[in-house]
Amino acid sequence: MMAEPKGPGHNLDPQQARIDLAAALRWVARLGFHEGVCNHFSVMLAPDRFLINAHQTHWSKARASDLLVIDDRGRVLEGEGQPAMTGFNIHVPMHLQTGHRVIMHTHMPYATAITCIEGGRLEMVHQNAGRFYGLCAYDEDFNGFALGTDEGSRMARMMGHHRVLFLGNHGVVVAGDSVADALDDLYYLERACEIQVLAMSTGRPLRHIPEEKALALRDFPTRRDNARMLLAAVRGILDEEEPAYAS
Repeated sequence: MMAEPKGPGHNLDPQQARIDLAAALRWVARLGFHEGVCNHFSVMLAPDRFLINAHQTHWSKARASDLLVIDDRGRVLEGEGQPAMTGFNIHVPMHLQTGHRVIMHTHMPYATAITCIEGGRLEMVHQNAGRFYGLCAYDEDFNGFALGTDEGSRMARMMGHHRVLFLGNHGVVVAGDSVADALDDLYYLERACEIQVLAMSTGRPLRHIPEEKALALRDFPTRRDNARMLLAAVRGILDEEEPAYAS
């Protein structure tokens, strides 16, 4: 059963979604969050229309016009090339079953390192971690490559209403109502995991933030404004240095 799309309103402006997604892809490539020409970002434009990056394009070269529009069967409706098979198998079921409008899947190093630890969890040891308090799901069952949509459906069940899904021995999925929201969470999730891994590497006990303070960190009122400002800043830099992203 298809979940109701999250966030205010469902229809997104396709061209704006293209530009924002291309900017996000280029930016995370600069940060080293990408892996080869694999991993995938997507936007649900409508219940049977999905914007996703083509498999053959390196994220550092992403352009708005090169992104693909596929339907719920994986058929390419707009654009040249094909999405990664695992991209379709993961993203379309997750969009349809969770209602999340934007889904970003990466193997970014520090968050992925947490998935490679027995019982690995994002610990509430830094204010960046607090913004995810109670919002992370954990999948302990590594199933290899997502060779069918049943794997995407399984991931959707694991993610549920959460914004982040840690995939054991694999990577992470971050979801949001907009490209700005998802990009902001993706960035701060990796920063939180980086700080945790560095703290763990000392061998000293971790010092946890009390629950009531973690709740305040999660529910801070300017999160969406900050996310919009981050994406605007990213686009401003790319407008000056790599304007082809918006073409």
